Amino acid sequence: MRHVLTSFLALHWAIVFALLALICIDGNRGVAAALGVLGATIEGTRFVDLDNVIVVAPLATALLVVAVLFFWAFVETLVNDATSQGVDSVARIAFISASGVLSLIVIGGAAQGINGLFMVVAVQLAALLASYVAMLAERRSVAAVAPADGEIRAAAHGMAKAAAHNSLLSLISGRAGSNPGGGR
Repeated sequence: MRHVLTSFLALHWAIVFALLALICIDGNRGVAAALGVLGATIEGTRFVDLDNVIVVAPLATALLVVAVLFFWAFVETLVNDATSQGVDSVARIAFISASGVLSLIVIGGAAQGINGLFMVVAVQLAALLASYVAMLAERRSVAAVAPADGEIRAAAHGMAKAAAHNSLLSLISGRAGSNPGGGR
């Protein structure tokens, strides 16, 4: 069984962070436009110009790394099955990285005096948390429904042993087993 919700959410966040990184490196708009896409209004800054390479390059790189991590989680959901731990570990790293980048945006925005950034980032962090909880819930529901491969093999092995035992008992006792060709 595939992780439908997990793959959709991972792809969604990969696209969101990739677009934010693309908007950041766009020469016409820069960081101010990326923050505007998030919902923050920028009137003026205190210290550093937001279109400066010193600000744009690290932020765009961090956003791109987060996008790549979410895309990696998306690929893991497509490649691996429901019992694989790879999806969980990559998704966990992606969500932690995204939360870290958004936290750094809040800290940098507060240092620059950007108004309204805290609420915008809080909403994004809440959406990330809801996505992570949804991914965990889907993972646990799929794991609870699908039995492990070892359990299936053990049950099949037990059934085969019981059938062989019953067949031997019927041969030893001289009674014929069930007649597959017709009635008795």
